[in-house]
Amino acid sequence: MDAGPFAPLPFQASTPWLAPLAGWSDLPFRLLCRELGAAVCCTEMISAKGFVYNSPGTHELLNTLPEDNPLVLQLFGAEAPFMAEAALRLKERGFTWFDCNMGCSVPKVTRTGAGAALCRDVDNALRVAEALIGAAGPGRAGFKLRLGWDAAAAGTWKTLARELEARGAGWLTLHPRTARQGFTGQADWQALRELKTLVRIPVVASGDLLSAEDGLRCLAETGADTVMYARGALRDPAIFTSHARLLQGLAPSRPDAATLKARILRHAELARTYSSDRAALLKMRTIVPRYVHDLPGSRALRLAVIACRNWDDFSRALDSCL
Repeated sequence: MDAGPFAPLPFQASTPWLAPLAGWSDLPFRLLCRELGAAVCCTEMISAKGFVYNSPGTHELLNTLPEDNPLVLQLFGAEAPFMAEAALRLKERGFTWFDCNMGCSVPKVTRTGAGAALCRDVDNALRVAEALIGAAGPGRAGFKLRLGWDAAAAGTWKTLARELEARGAGWLTLHPRTARQGFTGQADWQALRELKTLVRIPVVASGDLLSAEDGLRCLAETGADTVMYARGALRDPAIFTSHARLLQGLAPSRPDAATLKARILRHAELARTYSSDRAALLKMRTIVPRYVHDLPGSRALRLAVIACRNWDDFSRALDSCL
């Protein structure tokens, strides 16, 4: 599907981003988050080599619409020629904005030398970056970083940040943990503050942004240009609405059961419209337990939804519990 026209990327406190979430930030979820205030959305992480070789399932990750705009397509890979070839082919399909994942710590990614493993080979990381920037164009590619591979190399991000900016990166996203940490411990927001002093290009903050309150506190403490919600958006896609309300001095959005039910039904409608019926049901069976986790008496709904075998089961589960 043609990606359609793209608007410039906004980097302001009032324009929060939806992170690239493997298995989650598909077209239906992105559209839902946009309706709730996400200013920029990222695709799921896509293998550059897998795209070039037409690996099964890769092209489905590219589904988009003109309404899904602006959209950042996130690529990962450890081989510069494949990164360049993938970006060039994707540009032909209408994609304009790209992000290179240099922060994913999942073993199946790092074993290939990609993701956060690039922190261990700065020379190759820069070759991959030059290939992407050369294909996408200066300012059209961003890079998502971690602090380094482990505590002993927790300053790698500083070298990469300076070199990436010098080579024409458009923005940098930093998740201030090491690859070894995964999502454990606490994100070092002080590193985000330091990154703002090192580069002139926009900085997108990531890490421990589980609520809109976290997002605004991060902006205040670090000076980052904007924030990228990941786990916080999976818990509550209305985190973007709450973000806007807090900026206006209003209370964050706290949905009641009726509002939550309407949101779930809207996500289901989008999922059924833009993916297969079976895939849509499976996705709702996994996402609804996250949405209702904090709702009083949610255990019964979570169990009922997980057990659904068809959409009639799904509707009955919602009607009986919400």
